[in-house]
Amino acid sequence: MTSAMSDSPDVASDDAELGLAEVHEAIGRTRPDAECLVFRDRRFTWAEIEDRTRRLANHLLGEGLGCHTERDEVAGHVSGQDHLAIYLHNGNEYLEAMLGALKARVASLNVNYRYVAEELEYLLTDSDARAVVIHSTFAPTLAEVLPSVPNLTTILQVPDESGNDLLPGAVWYEDALAAASPERPPVDWSADDLYMLYTGGTTGMPKGVMWRNGDAMRECFGGSKTATTIDEFIADANTGLRALLAPPFMHGAGHWMSFRTWLGGGTIVVQDVTDRLDPADIWTIVERERIDFLLIVGDAFARPLLDELDRARSAGSRYDLSSLTVVLSGGAALSAPLKDEFLAHLPTLMIIDGLGSSEAGGQVSQVSTGGDSTTGTFPMVEGNVVLSADLDAVLDPGSDELGWLAKTGRLALGYLGDPDKTARTYPVVDGIRYAVPGDRARLLVDDVGGPGIVELHGRDSVTINSGGEKIFAEEVEAAIKEHHAIYDCIVAGRPSERWGNEVVAIVRIRPDHEVSDEDLIAEAERHVARYKLPKEIIRVDDIVRSPSGKADYRWARGVAIG
Repeated sequence: MTSAMSDSPDVASDDAELGLAEVHEAIGRTRPDAECLVFRDRRFTWAEIEDRTRRLANHLLGEGLGCHTERDEVAGHVSGQDHLAIYLHNGNEYLEAMLGALKARVASLNVNYRYVAEELEYLLTDSDARAVVIHSTFAPTLAEVLPSVPNLTTILQVPDESGNDLLPGAVWYEDALAAASPERPPVDWSADDLYMLYTGGTTGMPKGVMWRNGDAMRECFGGSKTATTIDEFIADANTGLRALLAPPFMHGAGHWMSFRTWLGGGTIVVQDVTDRLDPADIWTIVERERIDFLLIVGDAFARPLLDELDRARSAGSRYDLSSLTVVLSGGAALSAPLKDEFLAHLPTLMIIDGLGSSEAGGQVSQVSTGGDSTTGTFPMVEGNVVLSADLDAVLDPGSDELGWLAKTGRLALGYLGDPDKTARTYPVVDGIRYAVPGDRARLLVDDVGGPGIVELHGRDSVTINSGGEKIFAEEVEAAIKEHHAIYDCIVAGRPSERWGNEVVAIVRIRPDHEVSDEDLIAEAERHVARYKLPKEIIRVDDIVRSPSGKADYRWARGVAIG
């Protein structure tokens, strides 16, 4: 079976290539009784997760779901599989649904659980979901849209604290598993089968990014890029990580790092409080479970976590965080001042900024330890380049041109049902297919003779064109956050007769802090040029972000316009 397609000229093709389902089960066979996943009072072994995901796969197959057209027979923006929407808070069921769907040759997709009925209807229609796994608390919203999504015929419901009744036609999740066969599903698992990730929609309508799972395993989930045999994958499953992933699994960073933990043979621990970020819950679990790896999403997660450490220290009841060795921020930048605060609490901590995207997978990263915290620059990594502004050339280190951060190699196939957007995001330059997710960047010369330093400027989709200059919202946000009184900040543009558009900063001030607009502007002026400074600062009690911590720029623009 191949995966080469006319609109994806460099997608890997290998008849013997292994996929995620087979690799996960192979790793599990080497440690059947070891802990695979911990959630509240449930501690699942690798053998138990294999059993439960096989049962889920067999249930889905029994509902008539699966793969109907092989990958090599369809274009990159087309799916030949049925789709399972995952409409859940974090928990064992979320990752089981992803892995179980893969074992049934069904493509799972993430659902933003904050969606209102109209947004949910859009997503279920756009994805053509035939099945859904849902927590009971979301049942009333799904009930509203069911008449408008007749193709959604299979509903698995997970009970929760809401106590909501079973939806008509639905089956309780555990009942479905109990009634299904624990045998290996009667299908041939394929590295070509889809892993699908819907974008957040904070700057536009959500789109389903489609990956071959064999590619996603290496580029998104951190699996070995060189392993080709089961034995080689097993040899790499030696990290022993005990990982706590603070973001919702509906956000790519959450399940990317979950599967990375599993591919390393480690244990995933899920927080007890799943409907919001509870800093005391996070630190209590790090202490209790001896967590050594913590995933967060930028300042929106870091600030409350640090506040809880400060509170505990003031109360004389420090958490025992001696097991924690790595904090990774994925999906949003972690500002240098907050990195320094983490290191003040935990001097031996390694802090990693990971930069990637739904369209390209992991791209570049930056490591901070004591005394060298920075934000916005990353060592260039093989497979990544900076393309010219016109997308017609690869820029050399030291070029003054502001270009696009791009990646080649194993990439996503495209956007579900959208050939035009697929072509724009995956241009071919000099015969090489690139992913260009939208990050503007310069490639600086590396002082030590390396391949260069990526200077990241921000997403073009949230660029503000003011007075003939392009101003990147994230750059101004970082400058304002340098002031110690800022709890959170989002920058947006609004129409201006003089400038075309003008910069507006929406800020949340830390409790018990007072600061003037002039002081905030003065601090920002130390880090960015004057033309980038906000024309107005609007103070709010809370800043709207997605549950994953990503800025909601549509909301910010609405606040800026007033």
